[in-house]
Amino acid sequence: MASYKEIVTKAVVGKAKKNSVSKFTIKPEEVPDTILGCWIINHNFEGRSSNGAVNIDGSFDVNVWYSYNNDTKTAVTTKRFGYNDKMNIRLKDGARLNDSSEIIVRSLNQPTVTDVGIKNGEVNLTVEKELGVEVVGNTMIKVSVEDDADEYEVLDDVSDDEIDEGIEAINDDYIK
Repeated sequence: MASYKEIVTKAVVGKAKKNSVSKFTIKPEEVPDTILGCWIINHNFEGRSSNGAVNIDGSFDVNVWYSYNNDTKTAVTTKRFGYNDKMNIRLKDGARLNDSSEIIVRSLNQPTVTDVGIKNGEVNLTVEKELGVEVVGNTMIKVSVEDDADEYEVLDDVSDDEIDEGIEAINDDYIK
């Protein structure tokens, strides 16, 4: 007859992703005429639980390459932007988000500039990103435990005499 045991282990108890679009403004030292390029680097982020939700604090650097002085000179300006995204994640099997919950944040789509333009001497940017969050918490597994012990397989040992007989039966002229 089988009995049951409960095993406490860590498992993903909640998982979600969020796509966000944000607008930012950069005011370069010179008045830009044309945007020649725009890219994002140094994306950093970290998740933490707060009041039953996951807050993600992050930042990235935006580099804008532009021309100025009637398109006769170029420059690059860099500015760091921070963000805070809040995610309400439904947890499975009655799990609760608390300080002991492990929060894993992944960038599913790195921040990308989807639109850039110049207005009144300022560079206006639209940035899109997608973050995924997994909440790891304690969960319980119930397993069946068999009361019957497994029988051991009986192995017969080979005696030294049998090995010696096998060696003597080898034909020495076999290789010739």
